[in-house]
Amino acid sequence: MTGWLVFCGLSLVATALLLLIRFPRRLWTLPAMAVMLAGAGYAWQGQPGLPDRPAQGVTAVRPLDPDLIAVREGLFGRFNFDYSYFMAADAMTRAGAPQLAATVMLGAVRKAPGDPGLWAGLGLALAEHDGDQLSPAARYAFAKAVELNPGHPGPLFYRGIALARSGDVEAARSEWGKALQLVPKDASYRDGMVSVMLKLDPGLAAAARSATTAPPNPRVRR
Repeated sequence: MTGWLVFCGLSLVATALLLLIRFPRRLWTLPAMAVMLAGAGYAWQGQPGLPDRPAQGVTAVRPLDPDLIAVREGLFGRFNFDYSYFMAADAMTRAGAPQLAATVMLGAVRKAPGDPGLWAGLGLALAEHDGDQLSPAARYAFAKAVELNPGHPGPLFYRGIALARSGDVEAARSEWGKALQLVPKDASYRDGMVSVMLKLDPGLAAAARSATTAPPNPRVRR
C-alpha cells in the first residue's frame, strides 16, 4: 500500500511542476499517458499489494584476510597488471558477489593466458564461488597455473588454501610444504604464508603452539 501512496505523491508533484512551468494544456495527454503506463507497469511488475518489509543487504562471503593480501602482493607483485585485477576481484568479494569476482579473474586470464598468478587467482575465486569446493574448473585453473611456472610457489600455495577451505587439510599441507620449499628463506612474505596456513589449519596451529610452549629438554650431565 505504501508503494501506491508514493506513486500518487510523485504524480501530484509532477502535476504541480507542469502547472508551475505552464506546460501547454493541449499536450497534457502526453504526461497523463506516461503516468497511466507507469501505474500499469507498477501494478504488473511491482506487486504493490505485498506487505512492507525492510530491505536486506548483501551478505559478504567472508572478510578478506589482510595477511593473504600481503602474501599475494609478495608472490605476484604490486601495482602491475595482475594487481589491478586482484583488486577488482577483492571489491566484488567485499560486496558479497563471488560470481562477479570469478568473472573478473576469468577476464584476466583471457587477457593474459600465460600468467600463472592470474590462473591461481582464478582457481581460488572459482572455488569460493562454488562454496569452497574444488570444481573441475577450479582444479583446471590451478593445474594450468602450476604448468605455466612449476617453480613458482604461488599456485601451490593458493591450491593449498582452496584444499584447506574444502576440508582436505592433509592435501593442503602437502601443497603448502611444496610451496615453502620454493620460497627463498629471506623472502619478506614467508612469515605471512605461514600465518595464513595456521589460520586455515587448526591442527597445524595447535602443533605450533605446543612447540612454542613445550619446556626445554634438560641437559644430560656427564
